[in-house]
Amino acid sequence: MTTASRAMTQLASWPDLAEAQPSCGIGRALRSAGAEIAHFHSDRNVDLHLTARTIRRFENDLTDSTAIRLVPGSHWVTIRLECDADIDLLISLVSVALQAHQRWPDSDDAPSARCNDQSSAALARENTGDG
Repeated sequence: MTTASRAMTQLASWPDLAEAQPSCGIGRALRSAGAEIAHFHSDRNVDLHLTARTIRRFENDLTDSTAIRLVPGSHWVTIRLECDADIDLLISLVSVALQAHQRWPDSDDAPSARCNDQSSAALARENTGDG
């Protein structure tokens, strides 16, 4: 079982999430009552709809993680799942995403509807620290 399928299995059991067809048409998705939350595009990549406000709020923490890629202007982050710690990170961020969509839903659906898989501008953020 791949890391993405293990994560999908865990998250699909959450009562606030349901499996759905992703709006981008690629892979599998999980959605809440109000929004698409995650797109599982491959055995290792997941796009997570955090909302622009949440990304701004946690931007420093998100850019510090080598498992996370940000796309400027996107309401989604891409998480590379390579190990159990990356699954744990995804699960924590899904909880944050669900809360964000309940408290501060994106006011403009046009940018948020496009996940990062449709953007060729996905940029890997690297740690800039020395150690």
